[in-house]
Amino acid sequence: MRLLSLILVGLSLSTLSCLKDTSPEAQLREDIDKIKDYLSDHGLTAIERPSGLHYIITQEGTGSNPSPLATVTVRYKGYLLDGTVFDQTSGSSTATFELTGLIEAWQEGIPLLKKGGKGTFFSPSALAYGPTGIGSIPPNSVLIFEIELVNF
Repeated sequence: MRLLSLILVGLSLSTLSCLKDTSPEAQLREDIDKIKDYLSDHGLTAIERPSGLHYIITQEGTGSNPSPLATVTVRYKGYLLDGTVFDQTSGSSTATFELTGLIEAWQEGIPLLKKGGKGTFFSPSALAYGPTGIGSIPPNSVLIFEIELVNF
C-alpha cells in the first residue's frame, strides 16, 4: 500500500509539473521574455510601456501626435517573431483606420508617433489577438509591427 501511495504521489507531482500556468499574467510574462530575447538577439533597444508594449521610434516625424480617437492613415507591415509576414500595405499604398477599432497595441502605439513618423512595435499577445489568434496568426503570438503614420 505504501508503494502504491508513493507512486500516486509521484504521478500527481509529475502531472502538476507538466501543467503550464496559462493565466493572463503568466502569458504576459512569457511574451515579454520573448520580446526581450528578440530585441537582444537583434541588437535592438526598445522602450517598454506598462502594458508590455515595447517600441522603437525609427523616424521622429513632425507636428503633434494623434489622439486615441483619431482616424489614421498608415503604411505598415505585421509579422511574427520568426519573420513570417501576416499582413502589410504594399508599395506606396496606405490604409486608413479609426484607432478605436484597432487592436490595443495599435491604439496605444500609434499615438506615440507624429505625422511622417515611423516606429516598430513589439506587442504581447494580450494587446493583439490573445489566446484565440486570428487567421494565420496563432494563439498567444507576440507580434511585430512596423508602422509609418502618414496622416491623421
